Amino acid sequence: MKPCVVVTQRIHPEIRDMLAAEADVIANEATDPWPRPRLLELARDADALMVFMPDSMDEEFLAACPRLKIVAAALKGADNFAIEACTRRGVWFTLVPDLLTEPTAELALALMLALARNVLAGDRHVRGGGFHGWRPMLYGTGLAGTTAGIVGFGRVGRALTRMLKGFDCRLLFSDRRDQPPESGAAAASFEQLVAASDFVLPLVPLTPDTFHMFRRETLAQMKRGAFLINVCRGSVVDEEAVADALESGRLAGYAADTFEMEDWARADRPREVSPRLLESDRTLFTPHLGSAVASVRKEIERAAASNILQALRGERPPGAINDPLRPTRPTC
Repeated sequence: MKPCVVVTQRIHPEIRDMLAAEADVIANEATDPWPRPRLLELARDADALMVFMPDSMDEEFLAACPRLKIVAAALKGADNFAIEACTRRGVWFTLVPDLLTEPTAELALALMLALARNVLAGDRHVRGGGFHGWRPMLYGTGLAGTTAGIVGFGRVGRALTRMLKGFDCRLLFSDRRDQPPESGAAAASFEQLVAASDFVLPLVPLTPDTFHMFRRETLAQMKRGAFLINVCRGSVVDEEAVADALESGRLAGYAADTFEMEDWARADRPREVSPRLLESDRTLFTPHLGSAVASVRKEIERAAASNILQALRGERPPGAINDPLRPTRPTC
């Protein structure tokens, strides 16, 4: 009897065939995620799950899936999943961090340029029929001669630094870990960085330490007229505080690819993007496009599928971020 793999999102046919060669595959073919009761119904007898950004998993869910050997996440961040509960129950949890680095850094750069150069407002102006030739309007801010501050100097931070070197801007980074090797960016404390930067880009995971890292007090320390760009996790910023900072003129603009309402593990998360941010003409948003590159998505799915197949063969999956203790696995 083949093991059962449940995939919560439509995947590339080649990746589905890859899994189907060794397992029975149940995959969501719809655009919307399965409701939790439906997912739980399918997962009760599953040996493996492939999960995506819209998913979350707590101890109660895991307790209802006694056959589960691996949860393979086709993403980089694990904050919506109960990793410790997976470990206690002898379940591998895997990520695919490397493949998301370049596309996420590219999107951060795209949002910086589009926000500062009024690309969205310009597009609306042309489409609205008001453009009859150039007029002195929609003056923005270029990158040349400005200071860009990167908070968190992991893979994405280093990739973005490499991309920004060609724009003739000063680069600062702040990171609690040891100072990285020569990168073209200067080390600074978090306080120094937010006070000196024209563009501030948090690139950190969501943890208790980074939750609402950009709160009212932090925003008040930022350079007046600075831009804040968020492509990491929504709850790294306090969206209502950002709305206040935009209205007061403290921030010149806010761009985001992630939102507080996406952080499913938060019991108190907002259920929608702040209406004040949506109504502001100083904001620019994308619907979690950080990894939305077709060729990259396929390779992310392939990596997650490889993790699943190796775990089902009794091997350690290469993307594992935990070390489950199978001898102490509880019976459900």
